[in-house]
Amino acid sequence: MKKNKKKRNAANANPKYKDTVFRLLFGDNRDELLNLYNAVNDSHYTDSNELVINTLKDAIYCGMRNDVSFVFQDCLNLYEHQSTVNPNLPLRDLFYVADLLQVMTAEENLYGSKRVKIPTPKFLVFYNGEEETGTEKYCLSDMYVKQDSEPELDLVVRIINVNYGSGTAVLEKCKTLSEYAEFVAIVRKNRQEMPLREAVTRAVDDCIKRDILRGFLINHKAQVIKMSIYEFDAEKQRVFDREEGREEGSVIRLIVQIQKKVDKSKSLNVIADELESDEVEIRPLYEAVLKYGADARPEEVLQKMKEENERNL
Repeated sequence: MKKNKKKRNAANANPKYKDTVFRLLFGDNRDELLNLYNAVNDSHYTDSNELVINTLKDAIYCGMRNDVSFVFQDCLNLYEHQSTVNPNLPLRDLFYVADLLQVMTAEENLYGSKRVKIPTPKFLVFYNGEEETGTEKYCLSDMYVKQDSEPELDLVVRIINVNYGSGTAVLEKCKTLSEYAEFVAIVRKNRQEMPLREAVTRAVDDCIKRDILRGFLINHKAQVIKMSIYEFDAEKQRVFDREEGREEGSVIRLIVQIQKKVDKSKSLNVIADELESDEVEIRPLYEAVLKYGADARPEEVLQKMKEENERNL
């Protein structure tokens, strides 16, 4: 047990963290970032040179850099991409913005009588997970043990659903974000029928043919494939962590049920419906059954899942 913990800590200390496709699209491209800003704020600014990107280099979530921060129109904008529900985001953003403001005010006299001016912080998460968030915003005050009608410290993170087909206005106004959402949807569809690497590779090739993020995917094909595999593996890991929190016996019983249904050539959505389970929740178990066989001992399937996820950390 100690050995595994050491391995996990070593992985967390690795400075070579993964960027995400979202960051590759918007992180260093002022023009694309301005287009995204305009879509979010229903504005029509054209001079991207006025936009100052100040993303912190070492802000990490689950081994990935998935944020973009920039100053524009006297506002400090923190954009983050998430594929899983995370109500703890306001606390993480509080830590982040504190570090960011410390850097931005390093030359200011914070002990003087003159008030130091700072840009107005705005927090936004672009959510494309398969679970319902159940809310349009996360609030730091919701995390307080003792609730207060007028909290003296709060931080609000707006949530924008950017799943393809969601009808969100931002997708209609930002072509790049809309095409990225379509790319993710194609990968997810492919995953139901093939291994992850093949699902991602086919999605990239299909999007290039269909003129979806064509130039971007041609120029960054290898990077996008590698990043996407990592992102979807990380998403799988987070789902697995929730499964691991259940009693192991319950998980094994669920594997047995899935094995029986896979043996009858039933698809993931059919199995989820028959088990009255969420498709997202049982997908890691379903994929493991496909990989290791419907006739494998369920305990071995679970153990191999644990070993595989340890290697991916």
